[in-house]
Amino acid sequence: MLDLASRDIKFLPGVGEQRAALLNRELKIYSLQDLLYYFPYKYVDRSRLFHVSELTGNMPHVQLCGEIRSFEEMGEGATRRLVGHFTDGTGFVDLVWFRGIKYLKNKIKLGERYIVFGKPSSFNGRVNIAHPDIDAAETLQLGSMGLQPYYNTTEKMKRSGLNSQAMAKLVTTLFNLLSGQLLPETLTPDLIIKHRLISLNDALRIIHFPKNTDELQCARHRLKFDELFYIQLSILQYANERTKKYVGHRFSKVGEVFNRFYSECLPFELTNAQKRVVKEIRRDVNSNHQMNRLLQGDVGSGKTLVALLSMLLAKDNGYQACLMVPTEILAEQHCATLRRMLGLLPVRVELLTGSSRQKERREILEGLSNGAIDILVSTHAVLEENVQFLNLGIVIIDEQHRFGVAQRAKMWTKNNIPPHILVMTATPIPRTLAMTLYGDLEVSVIDELPPGRKPILTQHLFHNRMEEVYSFLHKQIALGRQVYVVYPLIKENEKLDLKNLEDGYKHLCNVFCDYSISKLHGKMKPADKDAEMQRFASGETQILVSTTVIEVGVDVPNATVMVIENAERFGLSQLHQLRGRVGRGGGQSYCLLVTDYKLSEDTRKRMEIMTSSNDGFVIAEADLKLRGPGDIEGTQQSGIAFDLKIANLARDEQLLQYVRNVAREVVESDPACSSPQYRIIWEHLRLIKYRNNWRWGAIS
Repeated sequence: MLDLASRDIKFLPGVGEQRAALLNRELKIYSLQDLLYYFPYKYVDRSRLFHVSELTGNMPHVQLCGEIRSFEEMGEGATRRLVGHFTDGTGFVDLVWFRGIKYLKNKIKLGERYIVFGKPSSFNGRVNIAHPDIDAAETLQLGSMGLQPYYNTTEKMKRSGLNSQAMAKLVTTLFNLLSGQLLPETLTPDLIIKHRLISLNDALRIIHFPKNTDELQCARHRLKFDELFYIQLSILQYANERTKKYVGHRFSKVGEVFNRFYSECLPFELTNAQKRVVKEIRRDVNSNHQMNRLLQGDVGSGKTLVALLSMLLAKDNGYQACLMVPTEILAEQHCATLRRMLGLLPVRVELLTGSSRQKERREILEGLSNGAIDILVSTHAVLEENVQFLNLGIVIIDEQHRFGVAQRAKMWTKNNIPPHILVMTATPIPRTLAMTLYGDLEVSVIDELPPGRKPILTQHLFHNRMEEVYSFLHKQIALGRQVYVVYPLIKENEKLDLKNLEDGYKHLCNVFCDYSISKLHGKMKPADKDAEMQRFASGETQILVSTTVIEVGVDVPNATVMVIENAERFGLSQLHQLRGRVGRGGGQSYCLLVTDYKLSEDTRKRMEIMTSSNDGFVIAEADLKLRGPGDIEGTQQSGIAFDLKIANLARDEQLLQYVRNVAREVVESDPACSSPQYRIIWEHLRLIKYRNNWRWGAIS
């Protein structure tokens, strides 16, 4: 069997030590296998000839057949260039070279027929092609050329002669080396036939040098299938093993505290979505298996209430609960909210943060270890080794992407039997990302807002309308409302030429001199940040000028206006998160997106989506399509355990769902991973896990 993964790229003819170091550093290509799986990003059809008379300055790459009638050297110094006047009998086009002039004049003969390939552009009203590929006409057979691959390369690589053409030559050399040898298959014959796939050997050869688009489509489909199938198989196998391995605390009854809270203390009727999610959690915690569930819900959708009901299930079954949040001010607010909601029910709720005093801390640690405390609300402070519970039954992690993998894993060690885990996020995650990033977690979604919440009115304005914005803010503050103003930068950056927080704060102090204004940014000390946020939350200040540190912040129902300066600098998910700071009370709330007049097409689309939708899931799907998975809030912090070579989570949702079902069938047919029927699949999965260091335990 060919083992291309163990063969160093430096030994491929045409590479050597220097080029290998460049490929290692720039593209992470270390082996022949890495090169084989470094796919072109686009293809240009070289099977057709154009006429010169058809050319315009805005066409894609074209291919011409004709001759150069004369050369002309023009310009001096850096502008010196060689111009070849090329014709095919239907017109003339200028071929322009800025480098290698002497070599080209010696190599290219006037009056001989050549195939010219390049991208037309316009200069001074004339069409020209700069640095075209040029080959003798008799050496090329157009029908066999097919689609020319283009590979992404970096500037450093190009300066060293490793451009797209050079990469294509290396791949050709690799295939010549493999001449007559079949690349090993990664799927069983049954799966290949059942799902109408071409062989992996054919797919890998075609993806680099396709003859036509139909052939290319088949190759792409096979390689995407493989990539997504093995990711899903790994997730499902991991989830299957975890279910068998980890027994969970069983919350077998719905007891007195839960029922009394539900009948006496519930602030409002649960939405149908909340009821559905509570039932899903109830089913999990009554199953004898450890729950591992992701709860998605837009800002203000009622996740905290669902979390409390889950914690009351633990209380009724003799277990403790912990709610972990990312900031002290949020922990204080959650603690106060839970105590208020529980009223006089016999449930002890305590708060533990880094600022807790020694006496308080000692009492809390004692209450946790002897079981007197039912619910602990805490920040990272709960992760310290001396924080031990008597019987921790459930851990709920709010804004889970703010916690690192190792921190989340520490909560498992607080008990002999791992507690149930419920992770919550107000950043809606598109279905494809949820299936891939959180594929080993069950996913619950609260997709309804509680009654009485009004949709936030969002408007996009240009900077020339700031006087209207200030007039509107004056009216809102006069009505007793409060305002957030968000800037993308703390101090001025000449390169970006954006409004900055320091200047904005000074300006707003002048415009709103009758009111108190708070200032908040990430470089402030935690205590100062909390103090400023507390001043705003208590109503002492009317305007909070901030950077994005308020994205996950305290709940201020009286704040009804969010102004986002230079909104073009933010992604959709971030804009939606910031908008979620308002709309938390019963009154009408507003979000004003202020931008420069000159906007790219993508930015205009973002503004249109924000002004037309309040639905976080619609926005998350749009963000995924516009920006790709790596930029979506939370994914980079969570640590994506894989690199997608060819599949695209935004465009391949149907295929992802399809291969997930195929992978599930394999896991269900062979849960022990030992059937000879699937030997090739399990061996390949072990191999790629080892090679790529996939850490599926890190995903949840």
